[in-house]
Amino acid sequence: MPELPEVETVRRGLAPAMEGARIARAEVNRPDLRWPFPERMAERLTGARILALRRRSKYLLLDLDTGETLLIHLGMSGRMQVSGAPVGDFYHPHPAPLKHDHVVFHLDGGARVTFNDARRFGAMDLMETAQEAGHWLIRDIGPEPLGNDFHETYLAARLAGRASPLKTLLLDQQIVAGLGNIYVSEALYRASLDPRRAGRSVTSAEVSRLVPVIRQVLGEAIEAGGSSLRDHRQADGNLGYFQHTFRVYDREGAPCPTPGCSGHILRIVQSGRSSFLCPLCQR
Repeated sequence: MPELPEVETVRRGLAPAMEGARIARAEVNRPDLRWPFPERMAERLTGARILALRRRSKYLLLDLDTGETLLIHLGMSGRMQVSGAPVGDFYHPHPAPLKHDHVVFHLDGGARVTFNDARRFGAMDLMETAQEAGHWLIRDIGPEPLGNDFHETYLAARLAGRASPLKTLLLDQQIVAGLGNIYVSEALYRASLDPRRAGRSVTSAEVSRLVPVIRQVLGEAIEAGGSSLRDHRQADGNLGYFQHTFRVYDREGAPCPTPGCSGHILRIVQSGRSSFLCPLCQR
């Protein structure tokens, strides 16, 4: 499942082609993905100008001049790729249509943005822009970890008194937006914190160490184009590269990269997900 850096990378890749463009024609090739598309979606999108392309947690949000916002979730295998317009230093011609091209945005300048999703775990919905805060997928999401509302005082308060494991709490989207398995594992390693510790056991000093580390890991991942383990591609079709700098994630049995540490990376299972840590460095 794409995490915050992957979705932000896609947003940045799409923005030059989509922001300010008018959707000359929206092509919807099936009735649903994870759930049914909104009524008359193609009709409501066709002719609309895209005022802004934003990200909230793991969702892309396209603000339209019709007063509506299109919400997009990439799911497990969803990709949005630009063709017919420059992307970075390259120009990508329109490819032949593929079997899983479920939604296609034909833009007025000749560019095309295609949403392809082989597993169909992605989703789209249309909502009134003014009502975004109350949308059922948005309303309970916590603060963005790269925003001003996520800080040491806030996180300490959310962890206080909680018996759940620290990693489980950081994955809770109501506590902090957009964090997933990869980046929580990497951040806890860099902050020298054991993912199995109860949230209430984390001291204020440790929280003060953790918050900037979370920001650092996410920033590095965004600059690297995210992590490509299976399905993630950037808007130009290229892979992300952050997986080449993983220190613990998916490195079970490898030596701990901390200089002087004799430990090896351990894999454990928490709430059905793999966690990776150095049992000597992380306390």
